[in-house]
Amino acid sequence: MYPNLYYAFKDLFGVEWTWLRFINSFGFFVALAFIAAAFILTLELKRKEREGLLHAEDVRIVVGKPAGVGELLTNFLLGFLLGFKILGLFLSDSTLKDDPQQFIFSAEGSWPAGIILGLLFAGLKWREKNKQKLTKTEERTIRIWPHDRVGDIVIYAALFGFLGAKLFHNFENWSEFVKDPIQALLSFSGLTFYGGLILAALAIFWYARKHGISLKHLCDSAAPALMLAYAIGRIGCQVSGDGDWGILNSAYITTPTSKVEMIDSTRFKVALQNNAVYYTSQFAITNPLDAPHRTVKAPSWLPDWTVAYAYPQNVIGEGTQIEGCKGQYCAHLPIPVFPTPFYETVACTLLFLLLWSLRTRLTTPGTMFAVYLIVNGIERFFIEKIRVNTKYDIFGWHPTQAELISSLLVLTGISLFIYLKRKKLS
Repeated sequence: MYPNLYYAFKDLFGVEWTWLRFINSFGFFVALAFIAAAFILTLELKRKEREGLLHAEDVRIVVGKPAGVGELLTNFLLGFLLGFKILGLFLSDSTLKDDPQQFIFSAEGSWPAGIILGLLFAGLKWREKNKQKLTKTEERTIRIWPHDRVGDIVIYAALFGFLGAKLFHNFENWSEFVKDPIQALLSFSGLTFYGGLILAALAIFWYARKHGISLKHLCDSAAPALMLAYAIGRIGCQVSGDGDWGILNSAYITTPTSKVEMIDSTRFKVALQNNAVYYTSQFAITNPLDAPHRTVKAPSWLPDWTVAYAYPQNVIGEGTQIEGCKGQYCAHLPIPVFPTPFYETVACTLLFLLLWSLRTRLTTPGTMFAVYLIVNGIERFFIEKIRVNTKYDIFGWHPTQAELISSLLVLTGISLFIYLKRKKLS
């Protein structure tokens, strides 16, 4: 596992660049996911604009004004925060710098770096506006196309997506939230994809309506982008070991050096008993033998880790101590699990290619997004069968939150597809 890029570069290239410790692997791949989504979304919006399906918005602006107090103050605060925290992370000699997340949410930082960078940002904004200043301000009309607003759309998706993912995760794991609500809300771990998708979708729908962008065409354009972003984001889950993995594979056991070896059912039960405290706590059960598991042996043409992975040096420190390991990230899972993030990366990459191939064939507005809802829901519903998640008790039925939402997405997608097709024919 690579909790941050320092470990990745050390293992892959043999270099030890300490500053890479500050770049979390999960966050790095999430950033890549947003960049990829923005690229795909821009391509699709431009295609629809060329076909006359999306139109520009005329916006009136005032040019020639000097920088206002609000603009200068905003830029100063942005620069100050970056200097105080980000530069402060590199300049600090605090022990907290070994844990960037804890440092970011602490009161520590570099005041000189914050003030200097804040003044620099404010000065650059003043200089920029001063160059554009006119003797008499003018009101002009500019034309903004939907693809010009992709940056704003991505920012809305990131902010409201993170908020929704945190809220839904904490609702799903309420008992953990009430124990330490501050840590639960500020932690970068513990994110529920569908929570982020729902809240981000609401924010983007509002933004689109405000700027006169067709919701149907925007949703169709976003469908392949969303699928690709999810595939890339799951790489971050797999690489960092953020806890978003599957149930136990009872065909294997983890060795002291984080390798996996095949075992029989007797040794599996012994391993559960030997780690009873860990498994009863993790699965909220009284008997470790009740831990959810399946027995699957890897076929000869696949490596064992594709069905049984111990997530050594995972970023959340989950599991037991790795023999001979020293440092912050020295835990692995005593019994390997199904690497579900890897499965989802493969599945969603294939689904992205499917959606990309259909984008010019599904000509009825909205049907592309309907297909996205269907395939996304089906993929997530089946992966839930081997994932570790909180289950609800609904009249003897025990679904997870993701199973409920994914089922709803499939039904919504099918209904929407049929409705749009019939509406076009009528």
